[in-house]
Amino acid sequence: MAALMMGGATATVTPWVKVVTPPIILHHHRRITATFFLRRPFSLKVSSSLSHQHQVPSTVRVRFAPSPTGNLHVGGARTALFNYLFARSKGGSFVLRIEDTDLERSTKESEETLLRDLSWLGLEWDEGPGVGGDYGPYRQSERNSLYKQYAEKLRESGQVYRCFCSNEELEKMKEDAKLKQLPPVYTGKWANATNGEIEEELAKGTPYTYRFRVPKGNLKINDIIRGEVSWNLDTLGDFVIMRSNGQPVYNFCVTVDDATMAISHVIRAEEHLPNTLRQALIYKALGFPMPNFAHVSLILAPDRSKLSKRHGATSVGQFREMGYLPEAMVNYLALLGWGDG
Repeated sequence: MAALMMGGATATVTPWVKVVTPPIILHHHRRITATFFLRRPFSLKVSSSLSHQHQVPSTVRVRFAPSPTGNLHVGGARTALFNYLFARSKGGSFVLRIEDTDLERSTKESEETLLRDLSWLGLEWDEGPGVGGDYGPYRQSERNSLYKQYAEKLRESGQVYRCFCSNEELEKMKEDAKLKQLPPVYTGKWANATNGEIEEELAKGTPYTYRFRVPKGNLKINDIIRGEVSWNLDTLGDFVIMRSNGQPVYNFCVTVDDATMAISHVIRAEEHLPNTLRQALIYKALGFPMPNFAHVSLILAPDRSKLSKRHGATSVGQFREMGYLPEAMVNYLALLGWGDG
């Protein structure tokens, strides 16, 4: 169980059950008491040819996986808090993973700032940078050999294939699809290439990517927060999991990491919901158990747009420099976005 200290009062927060917070003093003598409900975990449903059983790990393991490309946004801090509280309430583990595959934008300075801000908020991680653990390394840049291993496994099984299309060819496919008012999906030019055609391109040294072979049908999940979410796979097209420079793409890294780190619940912002489609397909292809997904709402500005710098302070570090106490930040983030049902 995780407790928040607020002016001498203690609020015990147990995710996925009824929560009653103590009175909070706002604007001099205004008192607010909040009661809200969170839904129970979901069961996965995959329709058509993708239907199969998944067994989620019984031990709760959640993760917060920021990219070290800037400061810790308050939205990210709230996501980290939700993960932290859920892990503590279930006697599970809170894992910190640094997603630094964007080599051009990721910096050591940003990573150090992220770690400092999380520690300032009191969100101590059980596994991760500076702590270690049995599922490391905890930086994606140090896990590249693992991604290549699983990419090769998919290629050998036929669920991934080499694509030798040039950038010009791919752009033409997009333009043709746009003229026909169709989704800009890959046409599958190399999906059924012969061994001879592949060997010919390899001999010439033609750059290639690894594309995931998307099956036909529909995919449905029951999100803990949003209920049933479904996708038509015809609108997706075979997608890239490894770039021509040998670097894995985001969705492939995340799936391999969450699976090999035995993550049981993926609690993240709703902007990641579209990524769940590709990740679910990769989970199935590799035979990994599917985690529970919970996509929380974004923190919006007063004009209902996504909170950004033009609205004022947006990072945890800015609020710390302005003199806010970490307890006040945690209290505010814990209540931000709740509803009484």
